[in-house]
Amino acid sequence: MKELDSCATIGILNHLMEFELAGVVRYTHYALMVTGPNRIPIVQFFQEQATESLLHAQQVGGILTGLEGHPSLKIEPIEETNQHNLKAILTESLNHEKKALELYKELLNVVQDASIYLEEFARGMIGQEELHNIEIKKMLRDFV
Repeated sequence: MKELDSCATIGILNHLMEFELAGVVRYTHYALMVTGPNRIPIVQFFQEQATESLLHAQQVGGILTGLEGHPSLKIEPIEETNQHNLKAILTESLNHEKKALELYKELLNVVQDASIYLEEFARGMIGQEELHNIEIKKMLRDFV
């Protein structure tokens, strides 16, 4: 096993925490902006995404402090088209989820062969983000 690069790991974890906290804001905003006949289940979906993003930020922060890192107080900048139709919101969501997937893969690359726990954590998060990508793509399918 190689030695864990704590500095690089903490840096990625802080970026992930900022990104997940931005997800809380993003998905809360989306839940408030959805209108139309399918509003109720879509609002529930976005509320669940916001809750999950907060959980992920807390998990990442717990690992970060366990590695003697200091959690950032910032959130990732939130890109928004200011278009609130469902297709635009779902497209923004998909872009957000793709970026989350990239970040967790980056974490995996840094911790691989250095920490089984962190590897498994990263792999589990990658699996969840891949599932989110699939679900949002399915939701977008009717708009193509």
